[in-house]
Amino acid sequence: MKIALAQLNYHIGNFEGNTRKIIQTASKAAKQGADLVVFAELAIPGYPPRDFLEFDDFIVRCEKAAREIADAFPQIGIIIGSPVHNTSGKGKPLYNGALFLFDGKIQAFHKALLPNYDVFDEYRYFEPGNTFDLLHFKGQKIALTICEDIWDVGNNPLYTINPMELLIGQRPDLMINIAASPFNYNQAEKRKHILRENVTKYNIPLLYVNQVGAQTELLFDGGSMAFAADGHLYSSLPFFEEGLEIIDTSSLFDVKSKLDKQHIPSKMQLIHDALVMGIRDYFTKLGFSKALLGLSGGIDSAVTAALAVEALGAKNVTGLLMPSQYSSKHSVDDAVQLAKNLGMPYETIPIADLYGAFDQALKPYFEDLPFNLTEENIQARIRGVLLMAFSNKFGNILLNTSNKSEAAVGYGTLYGDMNGGLSVLGDVYKTAVFELARYINRERELIPLNSITKPPSAELRPDQLDSDSLPDYELLDEILFQYIEGRKGPNELVAAGFDKAVVNRVLKMVNTTEFKRQQTPPILRISPKAFGMGRLMPIVAKYLG
Repeated sequence: MKIALAQLNYHIGNFEGNTRKIIQTASKAAKQGADLVVFAELAIPGYPPRDFLEFDDFIVRCEKAAREIADAFPQIGIIIGSPVHNTSGKGKPLYNGALFLFDGKIQAFHKALLPNYDVFDEYRYFEPGNTFDLLHFKGQKIALTICEDIWDVGNNPLYTINPMELLIGQRPDLMINIAASPFNYNQAEKRKHILRENVTKYNIPLLYVNQVGAQTELLFDGGSMAFAADGHLYSSLPFFEEGLEIIDTSSLFDVKSKLDKQHIPSKMQLIHDALVMGIRDYFTKLGFSKALLGLSGGIDSAVTAALAVEALGAKNVTGLLMPSQYSSKHSVDDAVQLAKNLGMPYETIPIADLYGAFDQALKPYFEDLPFNLTEENIQARIRGVLLMAFSNKFGNILLNTSNKSEAAVGYGTLYGDMNGGLSVLGDVYKTAVFELARYINRERELIPLNSITKPPSAELRPDQLDSDSLPDYELLDEILFQYIEGRKGPNELVAAGFDKAVVNRVLKMVNTTEFKRQQTPPILRISPKAFGMGRLMPIVAKYLG
């Protein structure tokens, strides 16, 4: 049997667009001789549809799309993800379903293991599946599962059942898993390992289809795979691209049929490609084309600009330089040089006079109180107002340039440099931003070398450096990583060798600035634990405060 793996980029709620793309891809696969075409989890509505699932009309449109696809291809089989009504009268009203379409009929299979951690909240909407039957097609017995259903190979404490263990007793010939597995820079290797574990445990081939594309902050990298029965990777689809591949299942039973051929890119390449895709899809799916950002001459705005130019094209990204009386000449020069290197338009609006106007207006009230954070924030907010004015007037979406280190410790100004419609680097630590800059410059110098090598500074007061307010980024980022991604508390961090005073200082900054993070734009997720929907913290709390 010939099975097509269809790795596509879906758009949540865009039933016409998704259905058209699915039908076009199925038609292409049929012309190439496919007997069965496999699409991703919840492909019909797009994943994750979240509270759209609570609208009856949304489910009706899913059903209409499934019927349209089934009627278009009565002679080939199609496996595709869609919500399915729970007609038992018990539990949640929907299942997360895998539909098998053939000969005008629709057969539904239900996801059993519903993830309810990090960015996942499937128990909010779906009832766990509790029937485990094989799919019979063209003389083949197929164990059809949905994403998480194969992530338990016998030792996952989150679950009390293992769907494949319940299916394997029926002696399937092969496994098919449809997924919507979000990207993080560790996920590709982890995913490959889990899939191979299933194959080596059950000694039958496995076909795996993941979606690709960005759904706001969630990024999907694709990387669909086919494993031969001997555990070797037979074939794989690219990362961050749509793709279609036809697999002849007879070849999946050959011993050592092919050597592993999936090359997993370096961490920096994965992050780079994920962020470029995230920017591009955010704009195209919202119907926007032009971006705006503030150019300071620093590393964060430079990296954000370079990524945006690659995603949207240089003519569609505008930089706004807003030097103050504290801005160094080299910072302005670096910002100008960056814009020229990238070929992007830019404008310059000095803010010294604007700041002076604020200073004079507030002087009767502030009297002789000394210059402090108040005056620094006024400068940042002036810049925020100018950027939003350009955004409103010209229809450009403002890109936020704050990095994860700054976001973690609150080193940013609400309604100032924390403005934006999308946070590009909010899940990238400062030390990784430097690595990303060097990766961007791998072929030629796009980001001026001085932006990479000079000490980071907000330039909001004379001779200011980030290190005046924060521990060195190498130390700060390691503590933040162990706390945020590693979920290690203060005692564990001190036991690991970090200075107690520094640990207490850093964790206090993180936990007392949660109110800022909950007012920031959506952050493109590239790590296993990002700020936003995957990390839910109270604002008013004493623990570690």
